[in-house]
Order: sequence, then structure tokens, then C-alpha cells
Amino acid sequence: MTVLALEIATSWFAVSEIASDVDTDDVRRIPVPARGAWEQCKELLLEVAGGREVTSLGIASAGPIDMAAGVVAPLDVPEWRAGFAIVAAAQAAFPKAEVRLALDGVCLALGERNLGTTQDVMDSLVLNVSDRICGGVMVGGFVVVGRTGNAGHLGHVLVPGFDDPCECGGRGCLEAVAGGAAALRWARAQGWSGVSVPELVEAAVTGDEIPAAAMRRAGTALGRAIASVAALLDIDLVAVGGLLSEAGPVLWKPLNEAVATHARLSFLSGLRVVQSKLGPVSVLAGAGVLALTAPGG
Repeated sequence: MTVLALEIATSWFAVSEIASDVDTDDVRRIPVPARGAWEQCKELLLEVAGGREVTSLGIASAGPIDMAAGVVAPLDVPEWRAGFAIVAAAQAAFPKAEVRLALDGVCLALGERNLGTTQDVMDSLVLNVSDRICGGVMVGGFVVVGRTGNAGHLGHVLVPGFDDPCECGGRGCLEAVAGGAAALRWARAQGWSGVSVPELVEAAVTGDEIPAAAMRRAGTALGRAIASVAALLDIDLVAVGGLLSEAGPVLWKPLNEAVATHARLSFLSGLRVVQSKLGPVSVLAGAGVLALTAPGG
């Protein structure tokens, strides 16, 4: 019995076997290709399967998705923006497998619930803040999926005090301020010469003023969004992961200050915002949970 997990992220495809003797070093990743996306994704899956029969495959994809139809339309995979029937394609590649699809944020919440930071609470919010922002919500011990499978798009919560244009076509979205790609664009518009999000985070940590200002903006926006969602859903624990979460006090101080300023209702007095324990495999771990809970898993 071979169980696989696949992550369709903003800049990579990642695959791992789900087994007790597999660790993070065994995860295989390739950059998102400009062409032949499914062909290369299938090759990666077949490579990890190693000729064995796959009985279950969990897929975590950046959105939007149509979970019932098994279709993904991630913005960062050019060939799939109009929609790609990934479940049918995976089923054709692995005829004996049970294939299950969920939004990356839903898988993020599943991973944290089963293996990470939110195991001991019933109501939580999880965020991965890297190039883009994905999020997942757990209420009453159950991860919220939504009507079409797209619940948890926290990157498109509106943030008071910001009016930055977002790639979704709106303005003032959390991702347009606190997403790594947006923070990088803002820093470059202020005259900073760096070219990547990891470089931006590293420069902020070392005290470079423009990158640090970008992280402060991101932290403030994240804190305001977290305070709003926590009040709406009666959340008591928020786990934040992803590349920007590694920026340290330059991001976390304004984030916590914003939460303290805006989360003032009495039932939010115990609200905690902490860094995720799962690190870069959080979404993939959730895809593994998805695969293991399938009938064939």
C-alpha cells in the first residue's frame, strides 16, 4: 500500500510518500513549470511511487478550486488558470488510487490539527505567509471546507487602513499587503534593490530599513486581520507559519500590537498568536492526512 501527498503551491509542486519511515528530507520538489504542468507533476508522482501501486493520493492546491468537480485553477500555474481537472488526471495515472482534493488552506488546518500546533484546541486559525497567504479555519474541532471547497481564503480579508491593489482585482486585501510577493513589490517601489522574498526577509532581520518597514506593514495587516477573524469565529489560538513568519520581532512585534489594539472583546482575552511548529511541510502534511483518511488510505 503506497500513500502519496501532492502540494500544488505558488512556486513549486511537492510530493511525498506518507509512511512512518519518511521524513522531510524525502520530499521531492520541482518549480512550477511554464508549460507541461501536469506532465511534469505526473512524472514527479511516478518517481516517488517508484513503480508501486498507489492506493491513496491527497492533493492540496492553491486556489481557487472546485472540490466537488475535482478542478483546480491556481493563479500561479498559467496552464491551469481556466481550470484543470486534476482529480480525473490523477485517477487516470493511478487507477487503483482513491484521490482526494482540498484547498491548500484546508490542508494546512488539517496538518496543524493532526500533527502540529492546534492539536489541543477546538477552535483555531492557521496562516501560511509566504509569497502568497493561505489560511484554514477550525471550528468545534472540524476544519471548515465551504460550499465550493474555498473556505479559508484569509489572504482576501479586507484590512482597514490599507488600499493596495490585489491580484484578485480588489483593493486592501491582506495578501496585497502581507503576502511576500506584495511586500517585495512594495519594498522595490520604495527604492530597495533586492529581488526575492527570502532576501527581503533576511534584510529585514538584519535591520535594513526598507525591508524592515515592509515587514512592519505586513505584521500590522496580519494582526488586524487576525483580530477581525478571531472575533467573528470565537477563535482562541492562531498559528502563523511560512517564510515571513521567520522574520522575527520586526514582523511579530507590530502583529502582536495590532492584535492587542483590536482584539478587545472579553471573550478574546485569551487569544494567542504563535508560530507554527510544522514549518515548510505544513500543507503537504495536511494533504497526507487527507490521503490517509480516504477509504483506500
